[in-house]
Amino acid sequence: MDIRQLRYFIAIVEEKKISAAAERLHISQPPLSQHLKTMEEELGSKLVERSGKYFEVTEAGKTLYKYALQVAQLMEEAEAEVKDIGLGLHGRLTLGINTFSVVELPQLLQQFQQYYPKVTYKIQQNESSYLCKLVRDRVVELAIIRLPLELDDFSVLHMYTEPFYFIQSKKFDFLEHDVSLADIQNWPILLPSTEGLGVHYSILEAFSRFQLQSHIVGECSDTALLMNLIASGFSSSIVPETILKQYGDLPLHAYKIPSAELSTSVGLVWLKNHYLSKAAQNFVDLMRKYYC
Repeated sequence: MDIRQLRYFIAIVEEKKISAAAERLHISQPPLSQHLKTMEEELGSKLVERSGKYFEVTEAGKTLYKYALQVAQLMEEAEAEVKDIGLGLHGRLTLGINTFSVVELPQLLQQFQQYYPKVTYKIQQNESSYLCKLVRDRVVELAIIRLPLELDDFSVLHMYTEPFYFIQSKKFDFLEHDVSLADIQNWPILLPSTEGLGVHYSILEAFSRFQLQSHIVGECSDTALLMNLIASGFSSSIVPETILKQYGDLPLHAYKIPSAELSTSVGLVWLKNHYLSKAAQNFVDLMRKYYC
């Protein structure tokens, strides 16, 4: 038996006549009668008995009818859900997030959830280069990363360019101006992130590009600990604006570094020439509307 035959049988039971069932199904009577006979032969049981002008359903027929309804309902639900997934109404959004998360992301995800309330989520946080590996390995479809990175096999949606700030505790005197890298090269600096990773590399590269020596006293990849250490007066640091916004309630002085000296781009990436689920496509569209 197949789903078509089960639907034929449901119509026969509910209409009680071959002619009425055939009309409902928009087929002729002889093929429908043949399908009924084939089902009875396959199951080895009489499914309906003729009683005057109408059919009476046998006990075997009642059992089959019960399960036929369930199967038909499941098929309808499956078809509807698959179509919804194709539209991005169902499905799963798999997203990698850089360690220094986008400040607006909670609001963007909330907006996306309002549009697509039945979508589920898998969100992983890590460093940008590792997130690219996760996208290549198809662990996640999309990732929000910091640039620059080698991205020849990725499509990239540029979101924004972000400045950096020199930060220190309010225990120090306030400087009534923004600062350059030359101004802060002798201050002790505790770097965010760790050696070899994006933000760490960008800061050291900027000092090197301007032929400046930096006074690096260490590194700390735990953002909350880093910011509390700076607020306590333990050291100074250089951080992207995103982190500053997240910890704006701490007692810190923040001085913007000229973008020409130090800045970073943030982008949404996905693999070129690979299938992208409708949920992921819809998220890309939302980000494009927001940032472009």
